[in-house]
Amino acid sequence: MSYIQGETGDWEVVIGLEVHAQVISNAKLFSGSATEFGAAPNSQVSFVDAAFPGMLPVINETCIEQAVRTGLGLKAQINLNSVFDRKNYFYADLPQGYQISQFLQPIVGKGEIVLDLPDGTSRTVGITRLHLEQDAGKSLHDQHPSKTYIDLNRSGVALMEIVSEPDMRTSEEAGAYLRKLRSILRYLGTCDGNMEEGSMRCDVNVSVRKPGDAFGTRCEIKNVNSIRFVMAAIEYEARRQIEVIEEGGTIRQETRLWDTTKFETRSMRSKEEAHDYRYFPDPDLLPLELDADWVEAIKQTLPELPDDKKARFIDDYKLSVYDAGVLVSERAKAEYFETVARGRDPKLASNWVTGELFGYLNKAGKEIEDSPVSAENLGGLIDLIADNTISGRIAKEVFEAMFETGEKAADIVEKKGLRQVTDTGAIEGAIDAVMAANADKVAEFRSGKDKLFGFFVGQVMKATQGKANPALVNEILTAKLKG
Repeated sequence: MSYIQGETGDWEVVIGLEVHAQVISNAKLFSGSATEFGAAPNSQVSFVDAAFPGMLPVINETCIEQAVRTGLGLKAQINLNSVFDRKNYFYADLPQGYQISQFLQPIVGKGEIVLDLPDGTSRTVGITRLHLEQDAGKSLHDQHPSKTYIDLNRSGVALMEIVSEPDMRTSEEAGAYLRKLRSILRYLGTCDGNMEEGSMRCDVNVSVRKPGDAFGTRCEIKNVNSIRFVMAAIEYEARRQIEVIEEGGTIRQETRLWDTTKFETRSMRSKEEAHDYRYFPDPDLLPLELDADWVEAIKQTLPELPDDKKARFIDDYKLSVYDAGVLVSERAKAEYFETVARGRDPKLASNWVTGELFGYLNKAGKEIEDSPVSAENLGGLIDLIADNTISGRIAKEVFEAMFETGEKAADIVEKKGLRQVTDTGAIEGAIDAVMAANADKVAEFRSGKDKLFGFFVGQVMKATQGKANPALVNEILTAKLKG
């Protein structure tokens, strides 16, 4: 167990996360307005979204299906009966004066997520519920010196609020939870997980306690939009609460904001309780009743999810737990690897994908979907290594050219004359020339200085511009030096 050391001894941090994930759907939850990101302000707003009098919500079946699909992916209970409620509060970007959400009867109940931790261990975090709700609009405070502008494009967009149990104890576990949840959502195709665009946002609940004590008073940090900021906010807020308590103060239950420039939390308002929102069932929407066969049909369409894929990669490809975890973290990465590995040495394929490819992509700031080297072309490069057309060292030079140009490995090898030398006569000639030019070192080697063997290998490879087959060089050089 990981504790924070305070003036009065060890403290334990208790963390729960509420993730707002935007549903992938062409239309909003209760209207036909578009949901495309980046549209001009107020260009995707229906009369329903703007709360014109007399406008009634009509539920979007695709959004319901996406919520059920997500619940199934989280191994959660699907509630065949659920209710939409009105959550009443007043803000300029909420034109109705209430948000249509779910409270006591959500569409999805308890589930779980298995975390993959950096030390190779794993642990399970419980999911309390997943409920559907409509998003609010957006207040723009930087468009005018004295006025706030309102953009209602987001108003009515479908959100899945995924609430965890307070099962996490470190910022690292919270980061692992968000990465795993985002991966599952992307595999399922229910949310793109793009935190920069706001399609996945996180409210962070943090409290501290002495080990073994009851839960402390929690504070909620609202709308944190990156995993790095979530982890930093937890670290800061936990230490802040410990200092307050150890100095004789008490923690107020409140909502706080994360300041991304000062890297600190600051008070926003006292925390509302459920009764403050005056929840009641929305009179314009009937209770939602799902057919069990319809839910089962959705279950049959689920893809192989990260945990199952990871287990298969370990069993079928004999990959390490770490390598398998890296490869299945994103669906596109896993599919890329499987294309490369098909009919080839899976360990070699894994090394090239996680090593060279991911290194170059990271340096170039590209995602695997934008890789200049296709999976088929990387497989072609590995084939050239396997049939001794090129050496592993030359392959790295070829890969660099592939990444720059997008060309096939075989074309680059032919164009640059990089084909490996396997002619034993040519290799013997190069070795003889190196030995003749270094007669003194030959004598030293033969007198017992075995470490000079590496020197001769290097000289032969230099003489052949790195093209000589390393295994043949070692074999012939060994015979000649000892002859």
